[in-house]
Amino acid sequence: MKRLLTFLLFVANTSFCQTSETPNIFIITTDGFRWQEVFTGADSSILFNTKYVTDTATFRYLYWANTAEERRQKLMPFLWNFVAQKGQLWGNRNYDNDVSVVNPYKISYPGYNEILTGYNDWFVSLNRKRLNPNSNILDYLNSTSQYKNRVAAFGSWKLFDYILNQPHGTIPINCGYEPSYDDSLTTTEQATNYIEASSDDNKDATRRDMLTFTLATEYVKKKHPKVVYIGFGETDEFAHHGRYDMYLNQANMFDKFLAELWNLVQSDKFYKNNTLFFITTDHGRGNTPSTWVTHGFWAKGSKETWLAEFGPNIKPLGEMKEKDTVHSIQFSQTIAAYLGEYFKTDHSVANASEPLLSATDKK
Repeated sequence: MKRLLTFLLFVANTSFCQTSETPNIFIITTDGFRWQEVFTGADSSILFNTKYVTDTATFRYLYWANTAEERRQKLMPFLWNFVAQKGQLWGNRNYDNDVSVVNPYKISYPGYNEILTGYNDWFVSLNRKRLNPNSNILDYLNSTSQYKNRVAAFGSWKLFDYILNQPHGTIPINCGYEPSYDDSLTTTEQATNYIEASSDDNKDATRRDMLTFTLATEYVKKKHPKVVYIGFGETDEFAHHGRYDMYLNQANMFDKFLAELWNLVQSDKFYKNNTLFFITTDHGRGNTPSTWVTHGFWAKGSKETWLAEFGPNIKPLGEMKEKDTVHSIQFSQTIAAYLGEYFKTDHSVANASEPLLSATDKK
């Protein structure tokens, strides 16, 4: 009887240790993905242009439909069949629901700096290998008692090492064609390391998103971090190469990543029913058939972004059709507020977004 009681107490204590009382969050970005495709699906002025899509017949079948609602569901079924029912989508400018970056450069490094530091640094203006002088929300959360040593980041783009100020940062980060290092690598991690080392692309600045996804999910299953940042990059890469077909395929793959990540956390008692997903992009793109391949100061539409969120305390309001304005610079303080924290550091941090906070059940 004593042995049975001891066993039951052990099981109870183990279960308690594996549960999570403080909220978890996955912050997920896909680089340079336009709000137009998120909310209206494939753009006919680009989709049927053989300059950008060689096999227009196949891609008509894959992603075209007569209405925006049908097109966006074909492109991103998880986002529109699940997230739109369980959470919120912001940034449909057809309803004057605007999400924007405030930095004037409208390129990736300044965009990620804005999202992750809550600070528009005028001197962060180029995509170059320069350590970010600004403190980010991930390092801040890692300094708190609730999230200490429970934060991790993964990125397809090599410059995340610099954006997140490695090696001076405090969190584990894996980005670019960097292998996974651990005392006990899983078979999947070993295979992914081998693929990276053998790839003809491993000198590129941006790793294949599938490799980033694989290493991130393996780490999540092993280490159970409470705060996870995952930055995907191939939507931007394909756009810059003028491959609208591959850009759409990668957006569809990104949607699958979101579905698989959500299934993973809901299948794990550590994360289940206590994990928020916050999804966005670092910048927009040109909004015409001749400018969609680029972005930046001179490309109109480059400041226009979007976000999606779902999870505990996020009201299931679906597609936001109210006139409102949200800026990426507000995201880091908003994320801190969702977790019951206040992001304070040696530089100014933009206030949390009142529209986003008012759309939650959190008191």
